[in-house]
Amino acid sequence: MLAVGLFVPLLLLRVGCCRATEVPEDASAEFWVRLYHQLQMAGTDDNIIFSPLSVALALGMVELGARGSSLQQIRQAVGYTQYREDEEFAVLKNLTQALIVDEAQYVVHLANSLFLQTGVHFNPEFLKLIKHYFHAEAETVDFNESAAVAQHINAWVQNHTANKIHDLVSAEDFSSLTRITLINAVYFRGSWKNQFRPENTRTFSFSKDDGSEVQTLMMYQQGDFYYGEFSDGSSEAGGVYQVLEMPYEGEDMSMMIVLPRQEVPLASLEPIIKASLIEDWANNVKKQKVEVYLPRFKVEQKIDLRDALQQLGIKNIFTKEADLSAMTADTEEGRDLFIGKAVQKSYLEVTEEGAEGAAGSGMIALTRTMVLYPQVMADHPFFFIIRNRKTGSILFMGRVMNPEVVDPFDPDFDSV
Repeated sequence: MLAVGLFVPLLLLRVGCCRATEVPEDASAEFWVRLYHQLQMAGTDDNIIFSPLSVALALGMVELGARGSSLQQIRQAVGYTQYREDEEFAVLKNLTQALIVDEAQYVVHLANSLFLQTGVHFNPEFLKLIKHYFHAEAETVDFNESAAVAQHINAWVQNHTANKIHDLVSAEDFSSLTRITLINAVYFRGSWKNQFRPENTRTFSFSKDDGSEVQTLMMYQQGDFYYGEFSDGSSEAGGVYQVLEMPYEGEDMSMMIVLPRQEVPLASLEPIIKASLIEDWANNVKKQKVEVYLPRFKVEQKIDLRDALQQLGIKNIFTKEADLSAMTADTEEGRDLFIGKAVQKSYLEVTEEGAEGAAGSGMIALTRTMVLYPQVMADHPFFFIIRNRKTGSILFMGRVMNPEVVDPFDPDFDSV
């Protein structure tokens, strides 16, 4: 079970109509892998969680208002140049619509909103296209009242993410120069098709890549999953590694876990990850009985996207060289717009069956059993993605370096 909330606000400072077409496959997967590597190269050993889809929607809204080199930098970096002009907006619309299903299977809420400075004349065609492709609603606010605006936007975010994300923005994020804020919220909650039984969850040692160990709650089950063993053909990634794909109810969505051998740091495996390799994993895992040991974990992270996107070639929109003139009715006024801030905040929780409360757990440590089937023992760092199995689009991507730590001697810790 997974519950995720994630938001991308793009704060813009003062500073064509899309045709319907048969939508080709998403061409941006390689860009999202490059973004992951950019975050990974930041030099920390922390968990990572971000949503490629959320960044894509935010960039798409900006792209609708961009012209000249600002537009071309986005299209070139993300991989949209292989599409005909404006075709990527239909791609994004179709990818998001494919996520909306019967909530009995899983829940995906996509919410987009524009907060506009009162008194500024925005282009009606821009607002029309934003609503058509991204279902984004526009609302006018006075950014001079920065504290009130921050409170209002944070309340909107909480309302669209099941109250998971708090304090996304602050009064300091706005000033008399702020003209528009784009907010994108993605909330996902899914129940495993094969749920873990809470009574099987026990404390277990998780070995971190620095050699230390922490105690965490480890879930266990034996079930039918998609599984495969892969090799990079050299010692670069430590040789053979495991890939486990665990579907959610309905099987349209799944979490894919990529696990190096126990003695191999995740940092040795990460460099080989590419979009084509993810596709190879998805095409070659086979359904079979697998023993799964997976830690319960909860991750909340706020990422500064501005530097990462600039490193990947999207530069102009963050400087006074930006051309976002398609956003305003007055072309000259639009030439003064640029993006002042781009952050993403995400929340991820993985549990046995989806309940957010703690499951009853004992102080008895798990032990490795006699191996009758392939065994995935995620007691050390691993990479993961949450993807739509029909379209191949990646909803979330990240890694777990530090699971949720528990103290078995805490008086609040349940025992059997």
